[in-house]
Amino acid sequence: MRTPLFALILAGLAFPALAAERCDVPQADWRPVEELTADLTAKGWTVSNVKTEDGCYEVYGHDQTGARVETLFDPATFEAVGSDD
Repeated sequence: MRTPLFALILAGLAFPALAAERCDVPQADWRPVEELTADLTAKGWTVSNVKTEDGCYEVYGHDQTGARVETLFDPATFEAVGSDD
């Protein structure tokens, strides 16, 4: 009886962490998407589309090597924080 209860408690503690957004930046601190696009273009990227996902900017396009990418960026620092690839 203790093992299932313990597992349920652990699952309940993990749930809020799973539900959290990847980028936790207040909307007022977000830099304009045009700045991100210009920064990436200057680095040789081709940006097709930018959306928001998990509180981040999600960039669709091709990186400087020509590889197709779907990369998440922190909207305040433009640091890459993950990928959907």
